[in-house]
Amino acid sequence: MGQKVNPIGFRVGIMRTWKSRWYASKQEFKGLLLEDHRIRRFIKEHPSKSQYRQAGIDQIEVERTRDEVKVILHVARPGMIIGKKGQEIELLQGELQDLIGRRVNLKIEEITRPEIYAQLVAEDIAEQLGKRASFRRTMKRAVDQTMEGGAKGIKIQLAGRLGGSEMARCEKQTSGSIPLSTLRAKIDYGFAEAKTAQGNIGVQVWINQGMYEGEKTDGDDAQAGEAPKKPKRTVKR
Repeated sequence: MGQKVNPIGFRVGIMRTWKSRWYASKQEFKGLLLEDHRIRRFIKEHPSKSQYRQAGIDQIEVERTRDEVKVILHVARPGMIIGKKGQEIELLQGELQDLIGRRVNLKIEEITRPEIYAQLVAEDIAEQLGKRASFRRTMKRAVDQTMEGGAKGIKIQLAGRLGGSEMARCEKQTSGSIPLSTLRAKIDYGFAEAKTAQGNIGVQVWINQGMYEGEKTDGDDAQAGEAPKKPKRTVKR
């Protein structure tokens, strides 16, 4: 077995920021970390609102101040969470405040191209597999949609009793380039589980969204900073 590194964790603190942004002492850190986990789990697996799972929540960011907890939801279909005249979002905000006992400020950000976000692609594949769709056809459709959406590359890996077979196996499908070791590459990673009658199937998705843009003057500064080349000495014969 090779050493596998999560592409998001590999870039956190270098090219990406943290999903939980707050500071706490050693005594409070554990409790606040578990609180963040409860917030994310409550929204993703809401006991009564099944439409939250269909809204396409890519990630949930948490920021803390002394007075309140700011929760930012990146959603593909925000209307399913906001509701008519914002009634649903007010109910969710009240439920979160009751859950953690703190003041919560809920913010929704819309995702314009959900087909290039790995977590949403993985959840869509898992949903199709749960409806007994052909895994090869599902993988091919997801690859085509992601590449048409503007991604530079995609890799999908399914593991489990694919097609109801007796023995579990692993199937991969790749298109484009996936430079996992290049820190400047925007590699998004997502994981989901498809619940089938034969057992669970793990769905892993890697999507190359391009490169992180640096300063445009880097190349000019490098050329300007070069030491001038000395002219070659002519040799008289």
